[in-house]
Amino acid sequence: MNASLESLYSACNMQSDTVPLLQNGQHARSQPPASASKPAQAQASPRQKVQRSQPVHILAVRRLQEEDQQFRTSSLPAIPNPFPELCGPGSPPVVTASSLPPPTQAPPTKQDVKVFSEDGTSKVVEILTDMTARDLCQLLVYKSHCVDDNSWTLVEHHPHLGLERFLEDHELVVQVEGTMGSESKFLFRKNYAKYEFFKNPVNFFPEQMVTWCQQSNGSQTQLLQNFLNASSCPEIQGFLHVKELGRKSWKKLYVCLRRSGLYCSTKGTSKEPRHLQLLADLEESNIFFLIAGKKQYSAPTDHGLCIKPNKVKNEAKELRLLCAEDEQTRICWMTAFRLLKYGMLLYQNYRIPQQRKALLSPFATPVRSVSENSLVAMDFSGQTGRVIENPAEAQSAALEEGHAWRKRSMRMNILGSQSPLHPSTLSTVIHRTQHWFHGRITREESHRIIKQQGLVDGLFLLRDSQSNPKAFVLTLCHHQKIKNFQILPFEDEGQTFFTLDDGNTKFSDLIQLVDFYQLNKGVLPCKLKHHCIRVAL
Repeated sequence: MNASLESLYSACNMQSDTVPLLQNGQHARSQPPASASKPAQAQASPRQKVQRSQPVHILAVRRLQEEDQQFRTSSLPAIPNPFPELCGPGSPPVVTASSLPPPTQAPPTKQDVKVFSEDGTSKVVEILTDMTARDLCQLLVYKSHCVDDNSWTLVEHHPHLGLERFLEDHELVVQVEGTMGSESKFLFRKNYAKYEFFKNPVNFFPEQMVTWCQQSNGSQTQLLQNFLNASSCPEIQGFLHVKELGRKSWKKLYVCLRRSGLYCSTKGTSKEPRHLQLLADLEESNIFFLIAGKKQYSAPTDHGLCIKPNKVKNEAKELRLLCAEDEQTRICWMTAFRLLKYGMLLYQNYRIPQQRKALLSPFATPVRSVSENSLVAMDFSGQTGRVIENPAEAQSAALEEGHAWRKRSMRMNILGSQSPLHPSTLSTVIHRTQHWFHGRITREESHRIIKQQGLVDGLFLLRDSQSNPKAFVLTLCHHQKIKNFQILPFEDEGQTFFTLDDGNTKFSDLIQLVDFYQLNKGVLPCKLKHHCIRVAL
């Protein structure tokens, strides 16, 4: 699939200009045909050519100018023409628009843009008018000292309309800001599911929702190629709840999405032209998530979406509100809308960061210091120290040192040491410094954060348990469903551990627990892969 998409990607990037050039550097299509120009040149005398290239003056003034010109030319020496080939009969010295240099474009100006984070903090950034959303995200990543993993996005948020969407990487920030109302704002947020359909298209396009207008069948790879190729015309079809304009009622209609727009059928599942009614256009519109569709618009489910024209800023009358039965169906419709609108441009946004990462792969991994590279395993049990060269012996020595450190910490715990740097005290508070720990938030809030940052496998966060003050909860996404796992404290030989599986696997703190399940699946449905993060700007 990747090879076929790469061939289509390279074919779209090729710039073929087969128009021949003449000797004077002009395009052939800018010159008139030879058969039409020769008769005109034969009929026109040199006197007429000169008169035609000069402005029309009053006769008396023109006679005075001719006499003055004769006097000057007779008294001055003749200057030879340095470019005689340009004044021949085959190429008259006529200046055309194509031979002139292109007009100079005005340099981009600067403009202030205010961006908010998830915790309510904001930052005013001065950007150029031609800066894209991807460029602004990279700038915010640099200013916030966070890791750039190509999953940061700029979100267009409309609180009064209850809508939000993430900007595509190629969109101009200033241009999008011009379509936003006074109460709208930009948010800086993670979105791990932005290009998930390129990695696993099977989860996004069920076979019953996809039809082809030019071929009877096809695979998932062919489907993506048809979406990316502007000459093909795939179609997404299915049932959606549609809100009637100017009313509060919703109707379940048969809807189909094409490159020309979104249509609904007025008669069952018929797709005849006389039964199709245009709901929204793709060119001058964008698709949004409904934040609180049930509360604000009386939507039948929580999986609402909206097609908003760019000209609409604060009015909700012209919004086309839709609602799906489940989250997977909503994501499928929104992904199809983006693919049909942008096509190969989306694939370029997905591939460019990967190509940059491949070029910087030798420097992608953190470089270890010289002192760390020179560390070796040592044995100081005898009178003199020796280097442990056997790897198995070095591993057993590390295990013995770990057990000895644990015994020393238990002995200090029995003595009653309550120093802030005591291991038993650190194990209960050190996780609060991690980005994946979100403190005392509710279950509903944790689910909302997971949905905002993308329903991809392995997306997780940790929080305090509301039912048990000493316990914690791991919130994990798997197969676009959110699950919660309770982390309980476990007492063993006077020391407190944390466990997910009733003590079969014990960890001294939550950092060890997260590190373990990032490498091992264990009792979880999948490994921990991405963590939800909130960065203060």
